[in-house]
Amino acid sequence: MPDMGKRGYHHGNLRQALVEAALDLIAEKGPQGFTMAEAAKAADVSAAAPYRHFTGREELIAEMARQGYELFADLLEYAYRDGQPSPLAAFEAVGRAYLAFARKHPGHYVAMFESGVAPNASRELAAACARANQVLVRAAHDLSQRLPPDRRPPTEMFAAHVTAMSHGIVELYARGAPGTRGPFTPEELLETGVGIYLRGLGFLEPDH
Repeated sequence: MPDMGKRGYHHGNLRQALVEAALDLIAEKGPQGFTMAEAAKAADVSAAAPYRHFTGREELIAEMARQGYELFADLLEYAYRDGQPSPLAAFEAVGRAYLAFARKHPGHYVAMFESGVAPNASRELAAACARANQVLVRAAHDLSQRLPPDRRPPTEMFAAHVTAMSHGIVELYARGAPGTRGPFTPEELLETGVGIYLRGLGFLEPDH
């Protein structure tokens, strides 16, 4: 049976094989915990092979982040549409999708949010990042229309607050073995946290 390296060359997918190998490594060891040589070994190619596609580890991580943002945007867009017909339901669906993405794609999540890679590291990465962020901003904008204009928070700030809350819950409660740090699931923590935030802004009645 031919090895992965030979299959990669034959099918022209060595670049993707390296990305997938690195995704496993970064999920396990973190963004600084693997080398290009380890990625090459995991993809079953020579140590020099990755440099035919990437200048170094940073460019490889940037490609992982780009692919992650594309997946993230797809998931958020689906959640946003699926959460209709109400702006509140759509907004809540987008928040849950954030947690689902982090759980299902840990390697991508680390590359996107924990590696230090700049969102504008490449034109393609910047475009993918912007597409994902736009879904969050759109969900926040649609929900904010329920408030009088003089009481609406800036849409980008509104989206950033909920994104920060979601990210904090992922980092503290959705890593490793969820549920071991407290009696509540990440979804429950996000739902109640967002509920308190929305009530404070006046989106929800106190007993909602």
